[in-house]
Amino acid sequence: MNSELTREEIAGNLDDLPSLPAVVMELLDSIDQEDVDISVLAKKVSHDQALTAKTLRLANSSLYSLQVKVTTIQQAITYLGFQTTRNLITAAAVTGCFPEGRCVGFDDKAFWHHSIATACCAKVLARQMRFNQDYAFTGGLLHDIGRLVLVTCFPQHYQRVLSYRAANDCHLLDAERAVLGLDHVEAGLVLAEHWNFSDTMRLGIAGHHDPDAPGAGFLTTIIHVADAVVHALDLVQAPDDLVPPVSPVAWSALGRNREANLQLFHETEVQYRQIAVALLA
Repeated sequence: MNSELTREEIAGNLDDLPSLPAVVMELLDSIDQEDVDISVLAKKVSHDQALTAKTLRLANSSLYSLQVKVTTIQQAITYLGFQTTRNLITAAAVTGCFPEGRCVGFDDKAFWHHSIATACCAKVLARQMRFNQDYAFTGGLLHDIGRLVLVTCFPQHYQRVLSYRAANDCHLLDAERAVLGLDHVEAGLVLAEHWNFSDTMRLGIAGHHDPDAPGAGFLTTIIHVADAVVHALDLVQAPDDLVPPVSPVAWSALGRNREANLQLFHETEVQYRQIAVALLA
């Protein structure tokens, strides 16, 4: 049986995915708009109690070290800014909207633990590099989102990918390409278009395995390195986890030294444990 997929088939099956709350779609749409009425959006978000609770749990986590406890979305915007709060709402919504257990052998929880750890690592890296930390956190969280598209819309296809990886002891990316004729990066880009992600976010998803590609951008470099660091730290403790190859160009572009790396490893571990509790509780 042929397991190969095309981008068109993926796009045609996105209706099988649960849709993000309407207000989150609106927030994603508003990323590049200057004249957004923040109070209206805050009010809309607060109508969704589960989303609000999760967002506030995240806002009050050690990630932001606020001196006060925020109890409303409007307060979160006041203390953290609109950009950061929007990214927290997106994180809270995305981590809760995919069904679990659709594909035998795929560990949904481990997937989200890896994504959250990568988001934390990317945020610390971005701060060290004086890059936008919110973009880095959200890009790290969503970098592998195409995998969930494949698992949710084509679970039997993805079971064959997992079997291939087990039989050949290879990276999941290589197994996807061998079995499906495309990979989770392409599936992620189809979803990014469907959900109106910003161009910056699309670039981050597109290049996280190939940061040396022309025009990949600095966010891509940060996500690529964060992804590899998290695999190397084995925070998720997934069995048979192979560390993906790191681009020497991307690594040297970040100008790392031993002290900066030790700080990165420590902060990533601490933040990951706090945020996993906030997002996956």
